[in-house]
Amino acid sequence: MRRICVFCGSSPGERPVYLEAARTLGRVLVDEGLDLVYGGATVGLMGAVADTVLGAGGQVIGVIPESLVEKEIAHLGLTDLRVVGSMHERKLTMSRLADGFVALPGGMGTFEEIFEIITWAQLGMHDKPCGFLNVEGYYDPLVAFLDHATAEGFIRPAHRQTIFFEAEPRMLIRRFEGYRAPLVKKWIDRDEA
Repeated sequence: MRRICVFCGSSPGERPVYLEAARTLGRVLVDEGLDLVYGGATVGLMGAVADTVLGAGGQVIGVIPESLVEKEIAHLGLTDLRVVGSMHERKLTMSRLADGFVALPGGMGTFEEIFEIITWAQLGMHDKPCGFLNVEGYYDPLVAFLDHATAEGFIRPAHRQTIFFEAEPRMLIRRFEGYRAPLVKKWIDRDEA
């Protein structure tokens, strides 16, 4: 692995623990010799993780749609800032640049980004690891929901097992290092369900 894509909030959240988690993840990436790929903004958790990586001497590639350059305040101090035409192009570009994907706490944009990437993995469009940094249990309800969807037959157990949740960034990176994509088809046949 050379690069990790981080999806996260353009807001800092209500509690300081979220900003600290973003900064801790940034330091871990640099310690592990990994470059950061992210959404290219200076605000919220996005800016915190990027600034931490840069401050520790790491490399950061930001990818931001032209329509958000001013709204999200594009980070002009990055190693590489790529301005693209759309949100779809943003995700595609980030997916091609990264070797793994981490979701810090965030809102609708974060959820949409990480779930599209997870869906691409499930469909066999990539074989890269995906995980959530579960800061102070932020993603506990999502863990329960994914387990429920699996029990109800809408997610294959092998696919559910590929979505990692860890409270510590270094543990999440360790799980990524040993990751091997499952060799199962996406579609659940009635006879197999």
